[in-house]
Amino acid sequence: MRSGRRWTSTRTPARHGSPEWRAGDGRAQLGAGGGVHLDARQSGTTSRFVLPALALLPGRSVLDGSSQLRARPFGPLVEALRELGARVEELGVPGRLPVAVTGPLEGGSVALPGHLSSQFLSGLLLAGPLMRDGLRAELTSAPVSVPYLEMTAAVMRSFGADVDGVHVRPGGYTGVEYDVEPDASAASYFLGAAAVTGGRITVEGLGSASLQGDVGFADVLERMGARLERTANSVTVTGTGRLSGIDVDMADISDTAQTLAAVAVHADGPTRVRGIGFIRGKETDRIAAVVAELRRAGIEASEDPDGFTVHPGTPAPTRFATYEDHRMAMSLALLGLRHSGMEISDPSCVAKTYPEFFTDLAALA
Repeated sequence: MRSGRRWTSTRTPARHGSPEWRAGDGRAQLGAGGGVHLDARQSGTTSRFVLPALALLPGRSVLDGSSQLRARPFGPLVEALRELGARVEELGVPGRLPVAVTGPLEGGSVALPGHLSSQFLSGLLLAGPLMRDGLRAELTSAPVSVPYLEMTAAVMRSFGADVDGVHVRPGGYTGVEYDVEPDASAASYFLGAAAVTGGRITVEGLGSASLQGDVGFADVLERMGARLERTANSVTVTGTGRLSGIDVDMADISDTAQTLAAVAVHADGPTRVRGIGFIRGKETDRIAAVVAELRRAGIEASEDPDGFTVHPGTPAPTRFATYEDHRMAMSLALLGLRHSGMEISDPSCVAKTYPEFFTDLAALA
C-alpha cells in the first residue's frame, strides 16, 4: 500500500479567462456575485462538506450531483444552514439536491440529528471557524461514526481552529504542512484479502497513532482469527488459515461492513453485523445490496433491522451487480481471490475513491 501524501495548505488565485476547474469528484463553475455552481457527482462526503462552505459566500451558489446523490438525504443540513443565517432554496425534491444557497453564514446555535450521518455535523464544524459567531451545535440523537467526528476536530485543530467537541469559536484557519494518512477504508480490502487467503499485508502510515476509526477493522479480523501486528505507524494482518464467525457492532466503522461480509463467507460459522442501519442511506442500500449479491452467489445471508448476517459457504461463479457503489465492487472482489468464476459488473465505479484498485489487487497474486 502506498504511504500517505504530504499536503501543504495554499491559496491559488483563479486564472483570468479560466472560470471552470476540476473540484475533486465533480466540477465547479464560477457564478455571478461570487457564488459557484458545483456538481459533486456521486460524492456524499464532498457535497455535505462543501454545502456549508458555499453558504459562507455572499453570492448565490448551487450544489447538485448525480441521480444517485440526488436520492440521498440533505434535509437536516439544509435546515441547519437556514437556522445559522443562510438562505437555502430547494430546487427539486425537498431535503434533496439540487439546492441553491446564499450567504453569508453567520453562525450561532443549531440543533441537528446525529443518527443519520456524521457528515452533516462534520461539514458544519469545518465551516465553523469562518462563521462570524462561530458554531454551537447540539445533537438531538446519538451520533453515528463518532471516530469521523473526532478526526474532523483533530484535523481542524492542526490548522489552528479552536474547536471543543461540537463548539467552534470564530477565527479562521492557518495554513500548515500536513501529512495525509492513507485511506483506512480502502486499506480494509487488502487487510481482508490477507485474512481470507492466508497471506500477509502491511499498510504503512496507519497504526495505533492513526486518526481514522476504520483502522479498527484490523481488530475485527483479529477477533475472527487473523494475526495482527501494529506499531504507531503501521498495521500488519496475517491470515492463519482459520476464521471464526463473530457478532460485532460496526457503527463506528460502517464503511468496512461490506468488506467484512466478503470475509465472513470464509468463516467457520455465521457472522452477525450490528449497528449499521444508517448505511441503507449511502450510495445504495448497502445492507440490502450486499445480502442480495451474496445470495446471488448461493451464500446464505439475511437482512437484520440494523445490519446483516452472513453464513459461511462456497460461492458459485457469479457476475455481481455493484449498484454504482464503489464499496460493493471492492468488497465483492475479495471473493475472487479464492473462488473462480467471479465477475464484477461496472468495475469502473471504483474510480470514485480508488481508480487503481483492481490493478493493486491483481498485484497481490
